[in-house]
Amino acid sequence: MTAYLLDTRRTPRGKAKPTGGLASRTPLQLLEPLLTTLGGDLPIDDVILGCATQTGEQGGNIARTAAALAGWTGTPGMTLNRFCASGVDAISTAAAHITFGTANLVIAGGVESVSHAPMFSDQAPLYRDPTVISRLGSVHMGIAADLIATLEDLHRAELDAYGLRTQHRAAAAWQNGRHHATPIHDDYGTVLLDHDEALRPHTTADELAALPPAFTELGLHGQDDLVRRHHPEVTEIRHLHTVGTSPTLADAAAITLIGTAETAERHGLRPRARIAAAATAAVDPVIMLTAGQHAVQKLLASTGLHPDDIAVYEIAEAFAASCVKFERDLAITDDRLNPNGGTIAMGHAFGATGAILAQSCVDELERRNARHGIIAVSGAAGVGSALLLTRV
Repeated sequence: MTAYLLDTRRTPRGKAKPTGGLASRTPLQLLEPLLTTLGGDLPIDDVILGCATQTGEQGGNIARTAAALAGWTGTPGMTLNRFCASGVDAISTAAAHITFGTANLVIAGGVESVSHAPMFSDQAPLYRDPTVISRLGSVHMGIAADLIATLEDLHRAELDAYGLRTQHRAAAAWQNGRHHATPIHDDYGTVLLDHDEALRPHTTADELAALPPAFTELGLHGQDDLVRRHHPEVTEIRHLHTVGTSPTLADAAAITLIGTAETAERHGLRPRARIAAAATAAVDPVIMLTAGQHAVQKLLASTGLHPDDIAVYEIAEAFAASCVKFERDLAITDDRLNPNGGTIAMGHAFGATGAILAQSCVDELERRNARHGIIAVSGAAGVGSALLLTRV
């Protein structure tokens, strides 16, 4: 059987802080309107959701809880965790079930409310155990980004230019209707948020240039020494990333509907893209943020495609350095990488990001009347996942 992406839904991305537009809604409340509008009365065989911080209000297999609350008491539900790449893997896992013939319709995506389950609040050994941290070199993601910039000899101006580009592209895309999200309401029916809240459309180059480095203090308080213990060849880490070139933390949920062509026809649905191939990769945990690129390169090699065969790359912007490196290493034109902005501009809601990228990728393929698109995300501990979408 062939797995197809049939449809998508996502919430807006709210700022992950107490005053953020979605901070008053629980992760389940973010999922509910998406599941009911996309799944409705369809015979959903499974709900597979990615979530990076599975504790508190995101614990207890939230996918099963959400499925049952949506009225699908016979739908199992599974929550998986490959850190920020979880949403990509949720989609590829759903596609595998379709291909195996064990399911006909699966909802796949993810959720992350950083407001309700803050990053690192699961008390994982990767973040809290000094022995594990020392053995693996578990540095902060921002330190890893600065390390990439150092190793790749990138300059502050290059990173700022990318930060400016993604802000302006995201603003133009929202203005021209190329982004769309399901509005989230409060208990009284009032719209809480209907757009990506973190967007800064009037950002200027001078403003970005004036921002101080964000991770210098972390480096001085032991993180740089931890890097050097694992990479003694690095004598000095150049701290170049700022809040303007780092992904904004966000609250959001996003889902896709994956199914067979026969099931789609039976229920009046239209296949939009074939889930053509998937790949995962792992790299040095200290550097960590290049795993998504390695997954893309692995995917291209396995399918025999050339980077130029891909019309659209939707890559989670795990800091500007990884994006600049990706574009340079694959020698792709900049109009094909995140053409409508990315997570630096609009927010990164860990588990939800993969499905958000899938929506953006398929929408853009249809706008361009193009064939192939790739989504990819890098995650903590040096993991990454990629997915090839072929437009129908």
